[in-house]
Amino acid sequence: MSVQDSGQAMIGRRGFLSWGGQLAAAGAIGAFAPARLWAGTADLYPTIRTQFESYVSSGKLPGILATIGRAAGMPDLIAVGTQGLGEKTPVDIDTLWRVYSMTKPITGIAAMILVGEGKMKLDQPIADFLPEFANMTVLTDPEKNLDAVPAKTQITVRHLLTHTAGLGYSIVTKGPLLQAYLDNGITPGIISRFPIPGQPASKPTPDLKTFSERLAKQPLIAEPGTKWSYSISLDLLGRVIEVASGMDFEAFLKTRIFEPLKMNSSYFQVPASETRRFVSNYAPLNGMLFPIDPAATSIYLDKPAFAFGGAGLVASARDYDRFLNMLANYGELDGVRIMSTATAKLAMSDLLPPAVSTAGTFADGAGFGAGGRVGKGANDGVFGWGGAAGTVAFVDPKRKLRAVMMAQYMPSNVYPFHENFAKWVLQDLGRPA
Repeated sequence: MSVQDSGQAMIGRRGFLSWGGQLAAAGAIGAFAPARLWAGTADLYPTIRTQFESYVSSGKLPGILATIGRAAGMPDLIAVGTQGLGEKTPVDIDTLWRVYSMTKPITGIAAMILVGEGKMKLDQPIADFLPEFANMTVLTDPEKNLDAVPAKTQITVRHLLTHTAGLGYSIVTKGPLLQAYLDNGITPGIISRFPIPGQPASKPTPDLKTFSERLAKQPLIAEPGTKWSYSISLDLLGRVIEVASGMDFEAFLKTRIFEPLKMNSSYFQVPASETRRFVSNYAPLNGMLFPIDPAATSIYLDKPAFAFGGAGLVASARDYDRFLNMLANYGELDGVRIMSTATAKLAMSDLLPPAVSTAGTFADGAGFGAGGRVGKGANDGVFGWGGAAGTVAFVDPKRKLRAVMMAQYMPSNVYPFHENFAKWVLQDLGRPA
């Protein structure tokens, strides 16, 4: 089926979050400061402000912002530019951004809530919830054919959380398995109503249950628990959460995370009434920005096939900061506890199977926790991930530091925000990168 028929295009490959040095906390700015009190906070971050102003003044981006939270309360805000080319509305803490793979840590934390409640276990086979995964096969030569042998190991919840289940991803996978994914609508999300050059077309499955059933019929690219390979696993985890909780996945996120944390601007479908604060998405090309998903006619205004747990969310910086603030407090925010301290610490720890290395991958040199990268050494305890449209976020609970950066362009490796944002934060906090 063509992309015109489906009205959707798949997410492109992206670069990811890297951390350049030890993260340290500074003082807080007080609880719930009104917007006017943010006017001078950009001056506290000269490196970030200068970088952002450079990208906007040169026309590389229409708008960009960051929030830096230190201890409790509202974060500092650095916001430059507008919501789109030729627009007058400035970006602010309540502007809506496509966060794409920054959805993954939220889905991972949702799963950990159920782990903490004993409704599923980290090393429990997902076949206990989804019987279709009881008898998986593994490709003998992933890039050449679909010949496969029976898997020796069951896929577990841990494997889905850490991208070690052996599943593929249409933005990464090559060869015959990629075509099988496309033919069966096993896609990670949407970009635009229009064809995107270089992106194969595929119509997503009609619902999460069908997604799971079709995925289970495809062979794996590696034996479960043996290889880190970026994958569709967090989307599949949404289906596991549905069955384990007895609740629709999107409803689970709303009732167990969004509503308790007052994340009132996190959507899989942007309400028409909120289009006024939604940014447009662009593709930089030859020094120009081409709109690939204008806010006014965005594909995100339509109801998606299902809630994509790996890449489907639109959110404000305020909302994502509140999610990170809860993690910084090990599961609690404003007197509301989302999960136990022990469960929160476990979620942000290295959950990789012992034999798995991330060398040479998007998570190179780091561990991996519940849907996000986990720092090692000087960065021990730092948890976060980036998104396909240039967004990036991390939290350091030990030092009570959290940071969110929002931009909107694809592919994300056109500009080095994933690699440099944490370095800019550290520089402005007076720490070596």
